Order: sequence, then C-alpha cells, then structure tokens
Amino acid sequence: MAAIVSFSPPIKTKFSLHYPSATFKGCVNDLKLKARNFLPLRSQFPRNPHGKFLLVKCQVGSGGGGISSAVSNVRLRLDNLGPQPGSRKKGKRKGRGIAAGQGNSCGFGMRGQKSRSGPGVRKGFEGGQMPLYRRIPKLRGIAGGMHAGLPKYVPVNLKDIAAAGFQEGEEVSLETLKVKGLINPSGRERRLPLKVLGDGELNTKLNFKARAFSSAAKEKLEAAGCSITVLPGRKKWVKPSVAKNLARAEEYFAKKKVAVTEPEPTSA
Repeated sequence: MAAIVSFSPPIKTKFSLHYPSATFKGCVNDLKLKARNFLPLRSQFPRNPHGKFLLVKCQVGSGGGGISSAVSNVRLRLDNLGPQPGSRKKGKRKGRGIAAGQGNSCGFGMRGQKSRSGPGVRKGFEGGQMPLYRRIPKLRGIAGGMHAGLPKYVPVNLKDIAAAGFQEGEEVSLETLKVKGLINPSGRERRLPLKVLGDGELNTKLNFKARAFSSAAKEKLEAAGCSITVLPGRKKWVKPSVAKNLARAEEYFAKKKVAVTEPEPTSA
C-alpha cells in the first residue's frame, strides 16, 4: 500500500523578548561628560626664558636629612650625561677568583710572551717578519718625515717691516720683531734664526741684524742706506781632532790668499 504523506507549511509564531523592569536610582548628571583638568606633560618641567627645558639636579642638603632640588641652566644632552657627583665606580678586582671576571689569567690570556712577566715586545715588532714601517714606501723631504723639508729660518718681508712703524735708526732683529708682533714663533720655530726677504719697499734707514738676507733684500737695504749685520750661526760640534785639522786648513788657505793678493817683487 502506498503511504500517503502530506506536508503542511510551517506555522509562524511571534516571540517577544522580556526585559526585566529596573528603575535607575542614580543621578543623571553623573552620566554626563565633564571636563577634567589634566595638566600636559610638558608643563610639568621648568623652562628657561629661551624656551628650552632645564636640567633638574637633586642635591643633598648640608644637614643630611632633606633633599633640595636645584635648577641649573644646563640643558640635558648626550654630551653632558655623567654620573652623579660623589658617586664611585667599582674597580676591577684582578686575580680574585673566576667570579670576579678577571680572576684566572687577569686578561692576559693563557700563553705567549705577552702573558709573561717582563717588558714584553717593542713597538712595531711583528714576530720577526718584515714590519709595516719597513714594508711601506718612503717619500723624500718633509713628506717622508725627513729634516730636508723643514724650515731653517723665520722669514720676514720688507713690506711687513715698513708697515710696523719703525723709526729711523732703530734696530730690526728677532727680538724687536717679536715685540712689534710681526712674528710669533712657537714650537720648533722658537729656535730658528731670522731671515729678511725682499718683498716690498723700505725707505727708512734702519739697523738690521739677522742670520741671512736674500739677494733682493740686500740690494734694497743698501740702496736705502740701511746697515746690515749678519749674525754668526751656531757652530756644529766636532771632535777635537777634526777641529784641529779644520783650524790648520783655514790657516793654510789664509796664507795662500795673502800670497796671491801681494804683488810680486820686480827684479832690478
């Protein structure tokens, strides 16, 4: 028999949500937004008249009980950061056990010449191989560190002497030029002598005392009527035997020069 199945449409029902009735017993004004007086973060820091933040340092009072804060006119930057005044850093304790950090070998390693007692190795030593200061190429003169390119005099020109305001008959030397402020030698130059150069013109008669004069300066000074005095240089030290031979040579050439300048006697 065939079963008869009948489908009926779904029945729509209405559901109603039930909210429990509750009465609000508070004050409605409490639920309203109120303006709070919150201070901004920047306003809590003091400012100087220029508009920059000031560094506040805490200092302990003289009584030892209270702490007084003093405002200094120093801006907090990376270059002025440092420990507090009076603070101490704990020093390294070498040879006081492994827990101290430098207890076993004290930072010198386990083996090698540098871990032994004594003077160690000299500077530039590379264990016997060709060191760096001998491998690199060398340059001549002052570029290579030699004395060939170093200055031998303190130079001064005639135009600078004329602008210094020397009066007629005054002496021009290394000391007077220092007083006038024309030269201010420092370091190695303090031991160098004076040399007069011929740049410029000079019309005042002065007394010059220097170690050397250029050819142009000598001509201009002689034309202006100035007196020139060449100061002797510092003699180089030589051995007594060499000095004796040099004296004999000077005596020999002096006699020879006199013999050449004297006229030969005419035979009657």
